[in-house]
Amino acid sequence: MSTKEAVRQEYPRPQYVRDHWMNLNGEWDFRFDDGNVGEREQWYNGSVLDRKIIVPFSYESKASGIGEEAHHANVWYEKKVKLPAEYEGKRVLLHFQASDYVTKVWVNGHYAGQHVGGYSAFSFDITDYLHETGQEQSIVVKAEDSMSRYQPRGKQRWKSENYGRWYTQTTGIWQTVWLEFVNEARIRHVKITPDLDTRSVMFEYEVDGAAGRRLRLETAVTFQGEPVRQVSTRVDRDQLRLSVDVTSEIHEWRLMVWRPEHPHLYDVEFTLYDGDTLLDRVQSYFGMRKISIENGSIYLNNQPVYLRSLLDQGYWPDSLLTPPSEEAILEDIDKTLEMGFNGVRKHQKIEDARFLYWCDRKGPLVWSEMAATYEFSDLAVQQFTQEWTEIVRQHYNHPCIIAWVPFNESWGVAQIYTDRKQQAFTETVYHLTKALDRTRPVVVNDGWEHTVSDILTLHDYEEFGDRFAERYGDKEPIVANELSFNRSKLAFAKGYAYKGQPIVISEYGGIAFKADKGWGYGGMVPSEEAFLKRYKEITQAIKDIPYICGYCYTQTTDVQQEINGPLTEDRKPKVDLKAIREINLS
Repeated sequence: MSTKEAVRQEYPRPQYVRDHWMNLNGEWDFRFDDGNVGEREQWYNGSVLDRKIIVPFSYESKASGIGEEAHHANVWYEKKVKLPAEYEGKRVLLHFQASDYVTKVWVNGHYAGQHVGGYSAFSFDITDYLHETGQEQSIVVKAEDSMSRYQPRGKQRWKSENYGRWYTQTTGIWQTVWLEFVNEARIRHVKITPDLDTRSVMFEYEVDGAAGRRLRLETAVTFQGEPVRQVSTRVDRDQLRLSVDVTSEIHEWRLMVWRPEHPHLYDVEFTLYDGDTLLDRVQSYFGMRKISIENGSIYLNNQPVYLRSLLDQGYWPDSLLTPPSEEAILEDIDKTLEMGFNGVRKHQKIEDARFLYWCDRKGPLVWSEMAATYEFSDLAVQQFTQEWTEIVRQHYNHPCIIAWVPFNESWGVAQIYTDRKQQAFTETVYHLTKALDRTRPVVVNDGWEHTVSDILTLHDYEEFGDRFAERYGDKEPIVANELSFNRSKLAFAKGYAYKGQPIVISEYGGIAFKADKGWGYGGMVPSEEAFLKRYKEITQAIKDIPYICGYCYTQTTDVQQEINGPLTEDRKPKVDLKAIREINLS
């Protein structure tokens, strides 16, 4: 296999695995369409694209083979493939793990559909547009992106140059593209909800092709290869639910609990039959764990948990938002754990599913945060809500995710302190998220000016530990909205009040070394010794405040002009990681 084809070849959706699939990453034909003439001139009929690109890397990245950072609103891709003869007669699904922002697809000149959103996965059934097996198939993609502040963009800049906390934009395909071969009758989706208190797990199935047939669905739960429970149910409708007791005598504890120190996972296999004929087989997994809010604290598995997190923006120097490899994902997770952190706040980005999979396997707790819009309007509300709903459904089953964060620092809701319309929007998203997921806390407007929120989170880049201790020594002025912090912000929006929520310092630190270019928070430090001294003073000040339940340090790595990570942008340590670990765990 050539280097051009050997990029990101691992299975892209590890929470929902089928055996029959085909990776389409690698070299595609590509073309800019600055005049937006491609549809009129029918570029979707193929063979008009004049350059090459390496998918799944965006054209702005060096890893794509192009590396041009200027904004192009319309870009086209084409991939010609031959389907294996063994999949003759199967339905063929074309999957995109992420493409930013409007993605239109043609197959052999036929329009297959479009998707709106830059961070959620999506797919098309392209079977009816295919030539006979053995013939070459043409897949053409048009991606439309903009500098609009009404679309969820996260840390992607909307100007021609980087500035402040905003970085190079990502246009078009930026995660894996792949084909999957299935039967018409198949398991479309399974929502998995563990219930630690009853030692059971709820499976909610969605099945295609069930109408008018007598199908049987088998669910087999195992732990480290040992059978735990196997149940069978008749499929007489396209949606059904089944609760399964997973208490077992195969080990002395009878139930293996997922937690950061021991991220135990149960495997589960779903098989769909028509009589004795196997129609579909899907492999997944789940963790028996519980997140709850009790007595002003965050509880994991009915025990208080103290959060020691890193703000993780997930940028790489040559591939931007796209993890360059599986090894790069593992390196970030391993170095986070090496520094004594037990979690990450995935900031302004919905990360690659392989990242969440490895967090499930290795144990760091994840706050999953939506990419922000930056101007409020009806269009922004519509686009945000649609994509956020898709994301919560798609990532619900990951045990590592312990909180949803739809809003951050009033971005996209700049007048939330007094504007009732913007307040209502955040309340709506809170309750919508709860309707989809009753099991996790939801943090609304992380940092300040909260409306309804299960956790009160505060952002404060004070660089002196004694000042930090003084400011937060008395809890009451903070929660009563009488004491401002971080550029004169208050904890709650007008009309909202503290209701006993846990309090977390979810951004602080941001220490940068002195440099000719780049910035950090507060004064820059001249040496490793100065870095560690400041980190220890402010971190210890937070840990000494009894009502604070955790912290999130900014940030894991440098990101372009923001140079405040303990790791450089190419993941080289600036300081002794063991020294950071000692401070975190002391």
